Amino acid sequence: MNYRFRTTAQRAALSMAALPLAIPFSAQAQYAEATTELAGLDPVVVTATLAPRTANESLSSVSVLDEATFRRQDPTSLSDLLRGQPGVDITSNGSFGKNSSVYLRGAPSDASVLMIDGIRLRSATAGGAAFQYLDPRMFDRAEIVRGPRGSLYGADAVGGVIQLFTPEGDEEGPQPSISVGGGSFNTQRLSAGLSGREGGTRYSFAASHLNTDGQPIRRGGEDKGHDNTSALARVAHTFESGAEVGVLALRARGNNEYDGGENDFVQQVAGIYAEVPVTDTWQSRLTLSEARDELDTIDNFGASVIDTRTQTARWQNNLQFGAHELIAGAEISEDRVSSTNDFDVTSRDNTAVFTQGLLDFSPFAIQASLRYDDNEAYGDEVTGSLALGYDLDDYHTLRASVGTAFKAPSFNDLYWPDSGNPDLNPEKSETVEVGVRGQYNQWFWDLAAFQNDYDDMIAWAPTSSGLWAPQNVNSARIRGAELSSGVEVNDWTLQAAFTYLDPEDRATGNRLARRATQSVRLDADRELGDWSFGGSLVAQSYRYDNAANTQRLGGYGLVNLRAGWQFAPLWSARVTLENAFDKEYSTTRDYINAGRAGFLSVHFGQ
Repeated sequence: MNYRFRTTAQRAALSMAALPLAIPFSAQAQYAEATTELAGLDPVVVTATLAPRTANESLSSVSVLDEATFRRQDPTSLSDLLRGQPGVDITSNGSFGKNSSVYLRGAPSDASVLMIDGIRLRSATAGGAAFQYLDPRMFDRAEIVRGPRGSLYGADAVGGVIQLFTPEGDEEGPQPSISVGGGSFNTQRLSAGLSGREGGTRYSFAASHLNTDGQPIRRGGEDKGHDNTSALARVAHTFESGAEVGVLALRARGNNEYDGGENDFVQQVAGIYAEVPVTDTWQSRLTLSEARDELDTIDNFGASVIDTRTQTARWQNNLQFGAHELIAGAEISEDRVSSTNDFDVTSRDNTAVFTQGLLDFSPFAIQASLRYDDNEAYGDEVTGSLALGYDLDDYHTLRASVGTAFKAPSFNDLYWPDSGNPDLNPEKSETVEVGVRGQYNQWFWDLAAFQNDYDDMIAWAPTSSGLWAPQNVNSARIRGAELSSGVEVNDWTLQAAFTYLDPEDRATGNRLARRATQSVRLDADRELGDWSFGGSLVAQSYRYDNAANTQRLGGYGLVNLRAGWQFAPLWSARVTLENAFDKEYSTTRDYINAGRAGFLSVHFGQ
């Protein structure tokens, strides 16, 4: 079976297909129909190209964690879902809300983009996103796009983009849900939701709470707790004309303990959008959004407050020309910082225009994009990408691409009191990738090889006055390969991923710190009537904690087990056993992650 969408009618349907805020509610039925036909093995994704394309058509290295994956694994953190996925590495200073970094193809969190329903979330001071403060129960889908996306998303999309999607609320009538559970380390979890559809209106409301005593994050230390309360509200209405308006608000708030102190955090995104079908082939969409990252800290150095806010207005237009599609738009954003630290500059704005052509000359496909950013702090940047695809037959597609991206210097880099460097330039990168995908009725495989060259990397170095400050002094080369595969057959769902990485500091020849060179992940799940059973194996090689490669952290292997029981209509119970063999492991020096942990939960609802 050929999974590629060929006809004009299919293309037009897909151009309207949608996921929350990223694309409108009005086409949820078309999206569901498409993803059902593809049985999850070649899912429709929107993050890779700003328009619905199957994973095969996207000409990208992309992985999807769907609703069934979230439900089966029932994770306590997003790290449990992401660790070991193709091209993904996780480092953390302990478990349960402790500081974490997500590496995409060797690029850390501040050189990769996190989006929630089309809204970008990050700290403008630190540069990266605080993945550890997001409750996975607020989401039912994740798209992981690996490789540069600067020409679509602007600054920091060097390693790729991870986009999280909240539940859709597409069932007719009100659909309540509730989940109660707990387990090791005196952990309690509670969540509830209400979603549904009434006429042209869709809605989804949810709340969750997690509280845990945690465990020591250093050998011989005390337990370090964590609590997180999250809430979600989303409403959209589609008019008879096809126009649509919608709003979204997601907020996570809690407390996190660590060695030497604790912090109160807030992670929040909010947005409103309107989309109008200008013609049968032209959709125009305006989105206004705000993202907040707030941190109040009390530690051995005293008390501090660092709050950052990003407000964005984005106008995007999708125009259909038969089998081809043109996307063009503009974006204006402003970062603001409010802090007890005396930053010399507390705001900066960015103006951008972008365009992309998605051309299908079956069996050839071409995707080309270009973006111009003008930033008040560090000037203008132009990024672009070109991807070529060729269908060898109905089942195999070759692809090749080249793309540029940049990582913007953060407020800390530029303006931190007494040590910031306002003359910093953005880090630059250029990536070349080749890949091939095999797509069949019940399984797929995908192989990609890439090289990313970095220049003007920001590192702390001595100045002419003898002081240390961030400077554009480093360069790096990251080579790698990824192999992934998935099978759905006879009630079995199997996934496998292997990543090889060669991250080299070009000045010293050393390996870049905190990157493992080899990673394997295997997921196996089986449905047996009202029962389900599954497990995951994640294994990674050793890494170095410092640039000099003198502090080596050993490799590790983790086994996570799970089971579920549908014991009554709409009622189910789930049990998970994380790190089943109680492996002690570290991904950053002096910190250890949680040992064996068991959790039990009871759920009501769809």
